[in-house]
Amino acid sequence: MAVVVNMPRLSDTMEEGTVAKWLKSVGDKIEEGDILAEIETDKATMEFESFNEGTLLHIGIQEGDTAPVDSLLAIIGDEGEDISSLVSGGGESSEESSSEESSSDEASSSDEETSGGAEIPEGVEIVKMPRLSDTMEEGTVASWLKKVGDDVEEGDILAEIETDKATMEFESFYNGKLLYIGIQEGESSPVDAVLAIIGPEGTDVDAVLNSKSGGSKKSAPAQDEKEEKSSGASEKKDEVKPAFDGARIFASPLAKKIAADKGIDLSTVSGSGDNGRIIKKDVENYTPSTSAATAATAGAKAENVISSQPVSMALPSGEEGTEEVKNSNMRKAIAKALGNSKFNAPHFYLTIEVDMDNAKASRAQINSLPDTKVSFNDMVLKACAMALKKHPQVNTSWNGDTTKYHKHIHMGVAVAVDEGLVVPVVKHADLLGLTQIGSAVKDLAGKARNKKIAPSEMEGSTFTVSNLGMFGILEFTSIINQPNSAILSVGAIVEKPVVKNGAIVVGNTMKLTLACDHRTVDGAVGAQFLQTLKYFVENPVTMLA
Repeated sequence: MAVVVNMPRLSDTMEEGTVAKWLKSVGDKIEEGDILAEIETDKATMEFESFNEGTLLHIGIQEGDTAPVDSLLAIIGDEGEDISSLVSGGGESSEESSSEESSSDEASSSDEETSGGAEIPEGVEIVKMPRLSDTMEEGTVASWLKKVGDDVEEGDILAEIETDKATMEFESFYNGKLLYIGIQEGESSPVDAVLAIIGPEGTDVDAVLNSKSGGSKKSAPAQDEKEEKSSGASEKKDEVKPAFDGARIFASPLAKKIAADKGIDLSTVSGSGDNGRIIKKDVENYTPSTSAATAATAGAKAENVISSQPVSMALPSGEEGTEEVKNSNMRKAIAKALGNSKFNAPHFYLTIEVDMDNAKASRAQINSLPDTKVSFNDMVLKACAMALKKHPQVNTSWNGDTTKYHKHIHMGVAVAVDEGLVVPVVKHADLLGLTQIGSAVKDLAGKARNKKIAPSEMEGSTFTVSNLGMFGILEFTSIINQPNSAILSVGAIVEKPVVKNGAIVVGNTMKLTLACDHRTVDGAVGAQFLQTLKYFVENPVTMLA
């Protein structure tokens, strides 16, 4: 039976999508998990995979065309199947076809109805766990901003959902009352699991959850529990909800970040957002209260009094304690990717020391120009891009029976964020100048730290650079960022005695360590790459030619 595939909502703010490219043609066989098309949203261009098997019978939106969410994107079914009614009916036809199917088997339909498989009442909407990134397989509810019994309007923020890449606010697209919460705070569930139910007050939630159309097998809470929650919600309906309820703080992710940067305790901040939620302006306009300042002063005086007393010789008896913190989706994704790389790819490491005297002098000259700012890391990235052109064996990916030689050079730049590590990608780095690379890295790193980076800006790297020199790390080894064949670790520039022309002089050196996948890069190839890289870094003028 034919299945209608509609334009998906691939981001929390997506209202329409553009088909950038079809990867399947009408008549092609489709397997579950096959990539049907690349769809451009308001945030990124993402691959859209099929959840159905069959033959691609119809394409509803051509390449380059834009259509609203839930528009008819494609139809998948049996070869030769009549789909004229589906094409004319658009996205609603899947419901019609399902009712036709049910009428063709009255016995089974009647059994389902007697067992409680009723249709969803009008005005009731089942909200499912959204796919907020192209790699998201499950999401974690970081916090609920609405409670059962609350009124919800279109555009209200329902919850903060943590994906493998960021924590995003998820807004409601419906009006009504929040009747049911399917995933509690801190719990994780797969994409499309029942997140919540919104509808008119008094709706039988059990019937909705058990309905054939709802598609959820998760049982509703007991009736007395629901009544207790409902009465509790009505009692507190007119109360002003504080941002801090003694258990958790209601604040937007941006407000939390700003507060952490400024060292502000959010429990002392009053929220002006929905339901007393703390938002950006509340933190930016926050001033410590007099009582807090008085408490700090009193604490300082008490400390002085204590310090003037004789010191006790008794040894302190401390208490042992352990706190278990749940791993974020980002941390789990990092663990999975790096674990697979380390255990599957046979790593070996090569280290070389580079003279940085010319690089320091050249950088000072370049940065003396108006509106120009270049870092040593930008110079290393440019040198790597040029060296990769001369050593294409390093710009490869292992693919089982084959090795992929990339003709383009996309440089991944490891960036530390609060919850882990992300790798933004500077596309076609070999074609960019030093200042262009510097601007691109600054822009991408800023987006990554503010959790504003698009998935497409972290995809497609062919080589990666990780720099810990700014932390004073002299030398280290990195785990390869697959499917890359190599990653470069950059240490700090050190001033030390060196031998030049037979004399000991003060010089500046830096250590570079190349981690290679031995399946694609042999030792001699890696060594030759480092020699070329060393030449470019030690002679920056060659990168400006």
